[in-house]
Amino acid sequence: MHKLRRIFIILVFLLCTGMLAYGYNLTSSTEVDELRLGHKLVGMAIAGFFFVAMPVFIYHRWKNKKVKDYMLTEENILKMKAFNDSKKS
Repeated sequence: MHKLRRIFIILVFLLCTGMLAYGYNLTSSTEVDELRLGHKLVGMAIAGFFFVAMPVFIYHRWKNKKVKDYMLTEENILKMKAFNDSKKS
């Protein structure tokens, strides 16, 4: 499952990058139909990046991690102070 998710992220990234490049290339055209298609492709690529690739990537990277370890709680502040004090000594 881990490998399948990784392949999915890579495929979505490559697809969105290709759509973005091709759409940007079409926006330099003088024909109205190609210009509209270019704008649609760029928009769909950006939407794909932010609504598909980014959430799946964030889920993939944060799965099985404790969020509390990354939050600035009083307990973690005391740990940081103790760590910094031990470095100074």
